[in-house]
Amino acid sequence: MTGSDTSPSPTPSFRLAYVPGVTPTKWVRIWGERLPDIPLHLVSAAAAEAPDVLRDGGADAGFLRLPVDRTYFSAIPLYTETTVVVVPKDHLVTAADEVTTEELADEIVLHPLDEVLDWEHRPGRPAKERPATTADAVELVAAGIGVLVVPQSLARLHHRRDLTYRPVPDAPVSQVALAWPEERTTDMVEDFIGIVRGRTVNSTRGRKAPEPQQQPPRKKRQEKPGPRRKPASGRQPGKGPRGGSGGPRGGRSGKPRRRS
Repeated sequence: MTGSDTSPSPTPSFRLAYVPGVTPTKWVRIWGERLPDIPLHLVSAAAAEAPDVLRDGGADAGFLRLPVDRTYFSAIPLYTETTVVVVPKDHLVTAADEVTTEELADEIVLHPLDEVLDWEHRPGRPAKERPATTADAVELVAAGIGVLVVPQSLARLHHRRDLTYRPVPDAPVSQVALAWPEERTTDMVEDFIGIVRGRTVNSTRGRKAPEPQQQPPRKKRQEKPGPRRKPASGRQPGKGPRGGSGGPRGGRSGKPRRRS
């Protein structure tokens, strides 16, 4: 006789991918408050590799940099980052509040292999070799070999005390989005979409909320008629003691005359 499989089913969990520069802390905290029984696991992925992580099932959803394949992924754009140039603190461009790409024409502008900006015409002069990563490019900037143009979040991620940055308003920008495979839009994905969109716990969007039970209509309370007041001494209202009206009878008043 073969017994049935009594092994416990795996505990459900939600896997969230994110690319460098994105800080998912706020959304992870809200998930923990609303769905404490479902653990959320963070999956770090390079910007170029993050779409493949979602395709291969390594994560249920992720914070990616656009563009993504919209024929396969659903995506909700969240915000657009400011683009900055990372330079040594004593660099000449630090005298201005912002820098244009034209003002970088004489600079060696590093273009790492994991670059996330889509340039039509790259500014400045190219280096002899492209750094493998953004982190490597930051080290070269610190060594005085060139400057680096990146989204502001990456400049903050690789912050060094000897470096600073300035906005480059005419450079390409990077847009961050929440993305997931459209064919795998699960209830947990819907729950996380609701958190990112700022929906409240009682929102009816996303996962379908249970319909409220209808209460039976309340019956209108009817007032009972009060008891009738009886006229005093058996008198009828508006009648005198002899059945007449309440006023004095006509004729003479006073004592009657004695008959002779």
